[in-house]
Amino acid sequence: MDFTTLTIEVLKALASVVGNYGFAIIVLTIIVRLAMWPLNVSQQRSMKMMQDLQPKIKAIQDRYKSNPQVMQQKLMEFYKEHKFNPMGGCLPLLIQLPIFILLYSALMSPQFIQIAGDTSFGFLGRLDTTLRATAGRSYDGTFGVSQGDTFTLGKTAKVYLPDEVLENVKVVNPAKAVEIQGEFKPGENVDFKVDLDHLNLKFAQLDKIVKAEIAVTDMTNKEIENVSFTKQGSILAASVPTTAAQRSFHWDVFLLIALFAITMFAAQKIMMAANKPKNGSADPAQEAIQKSMGTFMPIMIIGTFIIIPIPAGVLLYLVTSNIIQIVQTVVVNKQIELEQNNKNVLASDSDVDGAKKIEPKE
Repeated sequence: MDFTTLTIEVLKALASVVGNYGFAIIVLTIIVRLAMWPLNVSQQRSMKMMQDLQPKIKAIQDRYKSNPQVMQQKLMEFYKEHKFNPMGGCLPLLIQLPIFILLYSALMSPQFIQIAGDTSFGFLGRLDTTLRATAGRSYDGTFGVSQGDTFTLGKTAKVYLPDEVLENVKVVNPAKAVEIQGEFKPGENVDFKVDLDHLNLKFAQLDKIVKAEIAVTDMTNKEIENVSFTKQGSILAASVPTTAAQRSFHWDVFLLIALFAITMFAAQKIMMAANKPKNGSADPAQEAIQKSMGTFMPIMIIGTFIIIPIPAGVLLYLVTSNIIQIVQTVVVNKQIELEQNNKNVLASDSDVDGAKKIEPKE
């Protein structure tokens, strides 16, 4: 079982418990964020310590700026002395990237489209739709297509031999198995062909094939049709009617992108406020860079999401993740402040206990 299929199976199991694939994505996000909570706490503590140590780090950099080799040596000694890892905040980001890719692959896959692609959730019409896409009606025998659409096969096929029917025959490399014969024009029949070698059968069985039924997915609009292929020499061929379809702008997905930008902006603002030194010793240049990043990063990501087709379900994951990040930042920052206050109180009590008692004069 590949990771995409495993992700879909996890979503399927969660959906059976919570009753909806949208809620399943939210629950999966919560599970992932809770599993990563210790790492994210470590990241936040590392960032907080970085801000507190920044004046001393800058002093070392200024003192040894003419000798970079010595500067690096002194910085390493300084980090070791304070038990600080400057790369400690990167691990959670590196772990979250594969999770994002897995979820993206799962929600864009024909398997998910077939079982839950048209699932609605709240104001979202479909969990698999992107900002600009056509919403074809599946299993009506006709593809609603636009110029440039691409197709892929399902993972299994139903194969008919003269004396038996083989169920769930594995399709090898389904993404590249189906090809379009001739010129593809929306509104006219689209002619598909599949090489027999893409069916995981013995050579003797391949030679006896009469026809095969395979699900074909239009990857642009997520429409699925069960197509009956007939054997023609060394290939399977089929002709399917199409209707011309225009891509539409999905405002529900745009609203989700806007929510992502808002929650990301809020998370960065809260993070910056939480890590800002109370003594005002922050580096002005670094503060300016962080402020610019906090402003322009959401804008850049919105632009990326408008260009790259991100499914609504993945955006739902990102929005939920940002909200959890905001809550975590507030909770962990309160905990760090409480720990620092307790240390200050203990230090003050220690100073008082060790002080010499002076008797008043009579």
